[in-house]
Formats: sequence, C-alpha cells, structure tokens
Amino acid sequence: MSESARRTGHTTAGRRGRRRPRSLLAPMVAALSLLVVAPTASSAAGAPAKAPAASAAKAAPTKAAPAKAKPVTTSYENPLAPVVPGDGTVDSCADPMILQGQDGETIDGEQVWYMYCTTDPLNDEDVDANGDPIFHRIPMNVSTDLVNWTYVGDAFPLDGGDLPAWIDPTAAFWAPEVVYSSTTDQYYLFTTVTETTAAGGGSDTCRGDGAIGVAVADSPTGPWTWSDEPVVQPRKDPGGGECSYFWTFDPDVLGDTVTDKGILYYGSYYGGMFVTDVNFTETGVTAVTETTTDDIRIAIGNRYEGSNVVEKDGYFYLFASATNCCNGALTGYSVFVGRSTSPYGPFVDKEGNSFLDANVGGTPFLTMNGNRWVGTGHNSVFVDEAGQWWTVYHAVDQEDPFYDFATGFTKRPALLDPVDWVNGWPVVNGGAGASDTKMPAPAAQEGERSRYRTQLVKPQVVGQLLDRDEFSGTTIDGDWSWAQGRVGDATVAGGVLRWEVEHTDLYVDSDTASVLVRDAPAGDYVVETKVRLTGLPDEGCCFNYAQAGLVVYEDDDNFVKLTSASIWETRQTEFAKELSPAPEGWSRYGNTVVGPPGDDWTWLRIVVERLSGSEQREAGGDTERYTAYTSQDGVTWVRGGVWTHSLGDEALIGLVSMGATDQVTSPITAEFDYVRVYGVKGGARPQP
Repeated sequence: MSESARRTGHTTAGRRGRRRPRSLLAPMVAALSLLVVAPTASSAAGAPAKAPAASAAKAAPTKAAPAKAKPVTTSYENPLAPVVPGDGTVDSCADPMILQGQDGETIDGEQVWYMYCTTDPLNDEDVDANGDPIFHRIPMNVSTDLVNWTYVGDAFPLDGGDLPAWIDPTAAFWAPEVVYSSTTDQYYLFTTVTETTAAGGGSDTCRGDGAIGVAVADSPTGPWTWSDEPVVQPRKDPGGGECSYFWTFDPDVLGDTVTDKGILYYGSYYGGMFVTDVNFTETGVTAVTETTTDDIRIAIGNRYEGSNVVEKDGYFYLFASATNCCNGALTGYSVFVGRSTSPYGPFVDKEGNSFLDANVGGTPFLTMNGNRWVGTGHNSVFVDEAGQWWTVYHAVDQEDPFYDFATGFTKRPALLDPVDWVNGWPVVNGGAGASDTKMPAPAAQEGERSRYRTQLVKPQVVGQLLDRDEFSGTTIDGDWSWAQGRVGDATVAGGVLRWEVEHTDLYVDSDTASVLVRDAPAGDYVVETKVRLTGLPDEGCCFNYAQAGLVVYEDDDNFVKLTSASIWETRQTEFAKELSPAPEGWSRYGNTVVGPPGDDWTWLRIVVERLSGSEQREAGGDTERYTAYTSQDGVTWVRGGVWTHSLGDEALIGLVSMGATDQVTSPITAEFDYVRVYGVKGGARPQP
C-alpha cells in the first residue's frame, strides 16, 4: 500500500475522516498524483534468461540442504537497499514480497530471486523537476543471493500505459503478489487497484472503490498485460453511504506455483479479510464464487490486513498485520500469526483464540523490539535453498522516518530476517525480532546452506513482590493520588476498585482523563493489574473507545499505557506511547496491540527496564524500555512489543478508565482486582 493514503484502519461506514489513533482504525484515503513516467521492466537491461522447463506445482516449498552443502560465507545488515543503476538505492520498499524464479530463470548461470514493492518514491531524491515525488507503480528488483539487489524497473508506467477500462488512470497499485502457473507457463501479478470505474464494478464519481487486479506476463519482470476484469470487484458497504466501499486490499495467493486453480486471500480493516477459490487462464484470473458475498471470511473487521498464508507440516499459517502502517517514528504496525488445518480457516492463535472472534486472536510474530526499527509489518515468508525459512517485511527507521521532501510521509525500507519454528509456531530471529546487526546470509543457490543458527531469546523473569494493593479496604489507599488534580469517581469495595469509564481522553492535546497514580520503585520492575470492563457486551459495535488499564506516567504528554479496549466490533489490548515535545510534523502518539483480552478478566503487565551504554544507544538515547504482556488467565502470558521512552526516575505507576465516546450511552465500569509490583531478575529489590 502507498503511504500517501496512510491506512490506519477503519471507522465504520460513513464515519471516515475522524482520526483516532487509539482506535487503530481511522482512514485517511487520498488519491495518488502520478507524475512522471518511470522505466518499465521491458526496458531494463540484463533481464534474466528463462529456461524452457516448468517447475512442478506446489502449495508450499519443501527443501532440504544436501549432506555436504557449502556454507554461505557472506553476511548482510538491514535494511535491504536495492541498487538503482546510476541513481542511488531503493530506500523504501513497502509491502515487499520475494519470489524465487519458478521457471528456471538465471543470471550468469545462477537462479534468480525477485522482490516487488508497493507504489512509492524510491528514495529521498526521487522527485521531478518541480520537486514533486515520483510514485513508481510496483518497483521490481532482482538478486542471486537474496542480499544484494538491483532495481530493474517498474511493472507499470506512471503515465497510465495501456490500462483496461475498469482501472481509473489515477489509481495506485499496492501490495504486489506474484505467482507462476505451471499450467499456462505464465506469471501473474496481483495487486490492489485503489481506484476503479463503473466498468469494473466501482464508480466514476466516488473515491476509494478499490479492487484486486491481475496482470499476466511470460517473465517475472514483465512486460505485464492487465486482465480485462478485476479478480475481486469493489465491494460496497450495504450499511454505508453512497461512496462507502469495503477495503478490497492486499492480495495473497497460496503457494509460489499454482496449476489452473488457486486460493486467493484479500481484505483489510474496513470489512475484514476473506478467502476465495480462483481459476487461472492465459489472459487472467477469475473467482469461482459468483459474488464476493460467497467468499469465506477469515478475520473480523477492524483488526488485520496484509495476509500471507503458507503451508507447513499439515497446518496453514496466516500472517497478518495490525495498526497504523505509517506513523513515522511512532509506527506500531506489527505482524500476528494464526494457523488452521484448512486453507479456508478458521485460523486460531497459540492460545486457541479465533481471528473471527470479537476478542481477536493473533500471536505476536513480528513487532518492535527496542532497537531503531518500528512498524515491522506487511510481511511475506519464504524458504531458501537449504530449507531455512525467512521473512521479508517493511519497517520504519526511528532515526530517519520520513522522506526528506515531505515530513510526515513515512519511508518503509525492506528488511529480511530468519524465521524459526518452536513447537509448531514461528518466531523471527529466535524471538528477538528485527535485526540491526550483521546476519548470516540465506542460501540462495542450490548446494548452499546459511550459517544462521537458532538462538532463542531468554525470557524476562519476574522477581520478588515489591509492592501491592489488593483493594481489600473500603477506601482508596493513601499511597494513591490523582494526577493534575483531576479526581475520578472511583470507589473500593468487595475487594475491587470500581471506576466508571469516563468520557475523557489522554491523547495529544486532549488531556481530560483522571489518572490514579502511585510511586514506582527504583530500578527495573514489573507492574501488573487484573481488570475487566463490566457493562461492555461481549461482542458487537460500537462502544468506542472504552478502555481501562495501566499507565507509566510522567505527565499528560509523556507516558506509556497498556489497556483493555473496545474498538468498533472488536475487543483488543492496546499498547501506546505518547511523548512531547516532538519535532515539527512528527506524531506524538503511537500504538500497537498485544494479545486478546479475556472473556471476563484480563491481566496486563508492563516490564520496565532502565537503559544505559549500548542498550541506550540502540534505543536512540531513550533511558527506559517498556515491554507489554497480556494474559487471559493470569498464567499464560503473551509477550508483545516494546516502546522505549525517557520518562525518568520520577515516573509514576498509574491506572486509567477512560476513552468512551458519545457512542457509549450506557455505563461501562472498569473493575481492578489488584495492582502488584515485582522486581525483575537482576533489577529492583524490596524496600525495607
């Protein structure tokens, strides 16, 4: 997807334009201005040769290193930066996908790998004579080692080219997906087409009537010929206005090679994600279902986009991304995973939560880890020649988040990291997440093996109990106080603290929420609470954005929070950061999500670690690292992402019960069972 449309998620039909990052879901859809003609693949020099033999169809690769495979001695360091011949590097490659040549393509006798990117400028210098950015329609790159890449042109010219009648000339093309058909001996490039016409089932007057299109070629680098009809037409929201269209985004086809049949996944926040069977012909791809209403839903709306499904050991694994893709240095975009024994779902996470449930399932797979990379999302996974799994994805460099020509326009370079399988579930880089140091290169050629070896990260260990409030009295304990003098209507009785969810906020300049605070210990610590929202229905829309939970609080504009929240038809846990001051044009608030809340109670933990030396330098100078954990039973904990901050030694532990909008007309009450503070192994010690 193009950053210029900045998909943060969706509000329900007819409510576009209200940007609430806390909701994860407020669209800002804008048309791309396609300004300058870029080179197409057919004009690129050094195009790979194509061997005559076609590879066999497969649903997922199964490879094993030969007994005496040669180790790859080279290494790489993120980000990947394809060389633009004579013109720098590709410094933004959003929604990347990597495909091994499926039909014997070679360069100088070596097999070729291909990487495709979404519509965006290539780098900071990619502007025309007027200083306006040049939006390339699906940049294409080639490599023989999966590390050193060369840009070979764009799949489609920027002047529109030979577009079929159903594609609006102003459309951008997002999230490319390329597969090979052994039946037709052709390649198929699927992409989001952001704007369509009435000829394609869309509108000649509305915007945002996107569809899934496909183009066909004999080579992985084109030239590409569009199909005369979309694969998935624009889908109107029957409960919305005249121009309310579900987000028909992010195509993904199961497998790298298909026959004349395949399985297509698509969808995004607004409307959810779906799967449908498709047929491949020499001129295009058609859906088996008569209408999209017959397609199978695989994820509830307002949570996921960017699907990638692979098969391994009898399971189909769904990778999907959540939250705001493009929020500069505070981008919390992250990848979650579920699995099913069927490619049509239902997909469940490690704890058995379904992606279809209101308490949305999803095991964190790739999220920020405290180094410079945030917004680690929209991934695809593949297997190298020795059988090692890898994932390519885009991320945001906190130290260089925007294009030089447009502050606020987020750059998203492509990153690469190994995938390990632990008890049937994938983790990135042993659980460490995005790498920021030299890594062993993949095995890109037959007879090679990567030197990468799995090293699982050590778990964070909760230490001794340092402080607690079990709310066993009849009044709020004297160690608590109300920040900024804003007193909340909270009471203690029956072993819980009750606090009606306020119609207030703690977001950027809207600082009206009551915050109940107490001192935090010195050094490293863990703060934990058990909370539920009574009066909130188990499912259904809309109770935005009622939430309650923990905050580590310096002041109204500098904090980290972890809450159980209601977001449109979903129930999620949100992990957010706010800071001030921030450079002009930079966001002050960013968020991600963790595991699903419980059916009744939800347990929340924030691990606070003080940073110094190399850890502080890795965090861009921030002095603390905050790691989120959630649990549905208080026993099994889901580890989420990491925010770094500089709240200082005087930061307080706090509780909040806030966020209700005017949609919430009946009382929702937060109940806190306890607040407990622990040390971390090697960290804080009990107070005398």
